[in-house]
Order: sequence, then structure tokens, then C-alpha cells
Amino acid sequence: MKTDVQVAVIGGGIVGASVLYCLAKSGWTDTVLLERRGLTSGSTWHAAGNTTYFGPYPKMTELFAGSIRTYLEAEEESGQSVGFHRTGSLRLAATERELALFRSYAPRYAELGIPFHIRTPEEVAALHPLIRTDGIFGAVHTPTDGHVDPSGATRALAIAARNRGAAIEQQCSVTAITPEQGRWILETAKGRVSARHVVVATSFWAREMLAPLGLHLPLYPTQHHEIITEAIPAIAARDTELPAMRDSHVSCNVRQERDGLLIGIYETEPEFWALDGIPPDFKEELLPPDIDRLMPHLELLMARMPAFAEAGIKVSNNGPLCFTPDGLPMLGPVPDHDGLWLASGFNVGIGTGGGSAAFLAEWMTGGHPPPNLEVVHADRFGNDLTKDIALARIRDVYARGYQLPDTI
Repeated sequence: MKTDVQVAVIGGGIVGASVLYCLAKSGWTDTVLLERRGLTSGSTWHAAGNTTYFGPYPKMTELFAGSIRTYLEAEEESGQSVGFHRTGSLRLAATERELALFRSYAPRYAELGIPFHIRTPEEVAALHPLIRTDGIFGAVHTPTDGHVDPSGATRALAIAARNRGAAIEQQCSVTAITPEQGRWILETAKGRVSARHVVVATSFWAREMLAPLGLHLPLYPTQHHEIITEAIPAIAARDTELPAMRDSHVSCNVRQERDGLLIGIYETEPEFWALDGIPPDFKEELLPPDIDRLMPHLELLMARMPAFAEAGIKVSNNGPLCFTPDGLPMLGPVPDHDGLWLASGFNVGIGTGGGSAAFLAEWMTGGHPPPNLEVVHADRFGNDLTKDIALARIRDVYARGYQLPDTI
């Protein structure tokens, strides 16, 4: 194992693997990734894998676009398939305000060279025959996004990073992080590691991991349900995969999963998990599902997509997701802790992980942050946000689901 490195990345999910790969692409290969169990064993293994271009802020679009680009580059370098399904997606306009906001976003997508089309309800019905379009004002159609296999994408990133000289140590938990003479000393299950830089990409474990340094990160796990249906005849009869759908009225995302549907629900009354500490033996586990909590949303989805009302539920997963008080990741250096960096707080880790890693790698290797993305800087909350205030804000941002912000 490498014991004296330029960078140690802690966490072997899609974000940590992306950081390792993007640093290697930038020429920083004296690096090691430390994962307490196996790659993807945190939140990545149960992720839906959605890779939309559509974020809560137009400025964030570059991180979404960069993620798809990063995964496909890793696939090409490694020979490991990331399982990318280029289905495109539809973001429904449930109100006239949403449609007007969609139109205002168009210049940003044109600037980035991303196909972005405003579709009428009739065009939506042609693209996605399962959607009932009365009551919507149209949709944004981004035809070149889709979804990936989270495990395949993480493996591709890991292989490509290793091929460039980076190292990965699995079954190697980090038990302590301490500063020592301008470096960071990591106590691990396989011995001590000294690093000039440390990137903490440990999702909802980051708060407890860095608390001994006097840091109070507002990162907390929420429960998040995903449902997979039985096969639906109208889908099984198709020759092409349906585009994904996102709907602020239902507060859900829906994509095709084989001959059925995979549905992610953002509840109006979200529930937290493990607020007093992550169980030390928590592994690749899910939480008990609670379909009754989802029923108000599922009933709206039945009206929006009648075929769903006829489908049986095959799987109901309830897994913890990491949230920040504004729903955006925390990226960048930790103030007053030279060499300590954050890449945590992702509730859409697959969707933004690859682009965020490219953003962070540019910052680390170039010495200054890429412009115009202060909304994700790790220092934006300060260090004195109370737990109660943080949880109240997280509850609010989760409950808003796919509602669009008033400002950009």
C-alpha cells in the first residue's frame, strides 16, 4: 500500500472514484483511494443511475454534463462498460411559470452545446405515450442524456485511474485524520498513510469523520424510496426505451427499467435516518420501506401515468441519501485546514459526481476554483449552523422535490 502520497481520497463510491480519475487525468497520480469496504458500498450501489442534464440551477448544468462526459471517457480508457442508456429525458412543465423558466434556461444549454428543446403537450405524448398530457403546459426535452449502471461506472473510473498510476485500497477503513507538520496523517486498517492533500468523499459519514477536527458539517442522511414495477405490456411491446420523466407536480422521477418502471419519490414529509450517528456495522443495507407514506405521490403518478396504476410493485427500496441544507454538494477546501478538501453532500451522486470531480480536480491542481460555481463551495455554510436549523432546511429542500427555484 502507498503510505506517503500527494493525495488520499477517502470513499470508494462514484464521487471518490471520479475524483481519483479526474486527478489522474490532470497529472496527479501519486494518489491512493481508501475505501472501508468495497467500491460502491456506500450509497452508490443502490442508486438509480440517472444522468440528466437538468439541475436545480442553470449554473449547475456543467456538472451534470461533465458527469456523463467523465463516465464515457473512463469507459473508453478502461474498456469497462458504464452501461449508458441514451434515452433522453422530459422535464414536465406543470405550470406556466415552469414553462417560462424552461425557456429562460435555453441560452445556457446552447452555450454548452447541449440539445435542449421545448416540447408541446402533443409532442410529449408522441415521445412518451404513457404520459397523460392534459394538465401540463409542455416539457423540456434533453435527448442526449439517460442513465448509467452505477457499479459499472465506478469500476470504469477505478480501472482508468489505476491505469494512469493511481492506487486503490479496499477493506481499508480510516479511523482517524490528524494534521502533522503540513501534512495529514490517516490511521487506517492497513497502517498509517501520510498525505499532502485529503479529499473526503464519504457521503453522510463525513460529518462524524471530521467532527474530531472541530468541524460541524451540515450533512445528514434522509430516507429515499425507489419503486420498481412489474412488467408493463405497453413497455414490453416497444422497440425503443422510453425517455425518463421528471415531474414537480408528482415530485418524482420515472424511467424505464427493463419492461417496467423505476420511480424515485421525493416525499413532502421526509424522514431522516441515524441522526445520532451512523451504525458502525452499517454495510450494503436498505431501510424498511413504507409505501403508505408514498401514497399521496403515487396517486398523483397514477393520474399522470395511468399504466402505472395497472402495474404491480416488484421492489420497494428505501435507502439513505446524503443531503445538505440547500440540496447542493459541498466541494472545495475546508477553511483553516490546509490540504483538507470536501467532495460530499451529494443527493444526486451519479448525476453530478463526475462533473463535480472534474471541477474539484481543476481547483486542486490549478490552485484556484473554476469560475461561477460559488453555490457549491464547501465553506458556504460556515461552521456554526446548528443541527436543528440544518435539519429544518434539509426537510424543506427535500420536500420541494423538483420545484424550480425563483432565482438562478
